[in-house]
Amino acid sequence: MPQMAPLLWLNLFIMFSTTFIIFLIINYFIKVPTKIEKSTTFPTKMEMNWKW
Repeated sequence: MPQMAPLLWLNLFIMFSTTFIIFLIINYFIKVPTKIEKSTTFPTKMEMNWKW
């Protein structure tokens, strides 16, 4: 099996690194954020009576 020159390994590393970074950037920006609406109702506190 022939060995690869070190420059070819460096080119492969740079190519895969850039494609991975581009893939992460695309996945970060592809989702449109949804607006969260504030609800005016307050959560009710549930009281529990423990009988031991």
